[in-house]
Amino acid sequence: MSLRRSLAAALLPTSGEEGGEPLSARGWRATVVGMHVISAVLWSLAVVSVVSGEVTDAGEQGPVLAVLGALALSYVLAGGPAVGGGHPRRALVHLGVVVACFGLLGWLAPGLLFLLFLAYPQVWFVVQGTPTGVAWTVLLAVASAIGPLAQAGAGETTLEVLRESVVSLAFSLALGLWISQVLRQSADRASLIAQLEATRTELATAERERGVLAERERLAGEVHDTLAQGYTSIVVQAQTAAALLRADPDAALERLAVIEDVARDNLAEARAVVAAFRPVALDGSTLVEALQRLAARFARETGLQVRVDTGALDGVPALRTDEEVVLLRGAQEALTNVRRHAAASAVVLRLARVGGQVSVHVEDDGVGFDPSAVTVSGLEGLRGRVAQVGGEVDVASAPGSGTRVTVRVPGS
Repeated sequence: MSLRRSLAAALLPTSGEEGGEPLSARGWRATVVGMHVISAVLWSLAVVSVVSGEVTDAGEQGPVLAVLGALALSYVLAGGPAVGGGHPRRALVHLGVVVACFGLLGWLAPGLLFLLFLAYPQVWFVVQGTPTGVAWTVLLAVASAIGPLAQAGAGETTLEVLRESVVSLAFSLALGLWISQVLRQSADRASLIAQLEATRTELATAERERGVLAERERLAGEVHDTLAQGYTSIVVQAQTAAALLRADPDAALERLAVIEDVARDNLAEARAVVAAFRPVALDGSTLVEALQRLAARFARETGLQVRVDTGALDGVPALRTDEEVVLLRGAQEALTNVRRHAAASAVVLRLARVGGQVSVHVEDDGVGFDPSAVTVSGLEGLRGRVAQVGGEVDVASAPGSGTRVTVRVPGS
């Protein structure tokens, strides 16, 4: 790096690379206003000291007031707007004026060097960068010390000036480094807060999307387990009624009555799905009663022999609502598959307890199938629903040997 670039890197103020606003927007505005007020108060005190002749002779008041005026004008036009970073050119102009003016004050009115108390913090708030702040602080200390050193006598007076200059420089560097560290940490905190806010927004969005997906899956499962099965039954019963209409009107009327019952049940189920209620079959009924009604309706619709066995319960443990729903939906899905694929003549629906688990078994004497070679989409969806309550689904079947579907839930 060339000498010119090295000097530029050390002296030119940065535009917020190492710092940032240390407070909230309101707190930062209060800090800036406070700095403006303190600057005005100290500058006014310096003017009063000059006019009263306390720090200068009468012949030097004009030049000193001119220097103070240059400081005030520089602060108003460049220094004030540069506080907080983002205006490197204005900051450079103000710092140059400050160093030059304090060099002149050191010659003309050393008693006004108490204004360094104001100038040193301004350096750090304007540049907001550690290397740059150190460079300008050293320049300011050297410029302000040249006049007093040149005008001091020999011996202790010179040593006192040097001691005061060194102590002032050390204090200003310590203060500036602390200010720089606070600004840097505050910028890091502000960045972290922004990241946390962004992450929280992303998580909220993801949670909403997950909720929408879960609700969509719930509705899809409910529609498949209730409405779709009901409509399938209506279609089958309507076809049967149409075929029996001329040959056996009484049987056709019976099929129409079944269609009406299924349609009413479907309407009630649709309302329950929309309202996210319990299944209609469980509303005001026990699980055993719901399964018995399910079996009776299935036998009426299909003409198959259906036996319900609840004798092996031996005091079934209390079940949560979601567990009862899963067992009922499992029985409905298994009976639907019997209707569609089994070509069975008899079905057994059994509710049993094994250890702490409660299970529903649906077994038919139909044609069977190879579970490893055939995937039944309804059963796959049922597995997902059962897994949500910590249960499991087993399918036992073989070609020509019927099928047994078992749904187990842990029980409470």
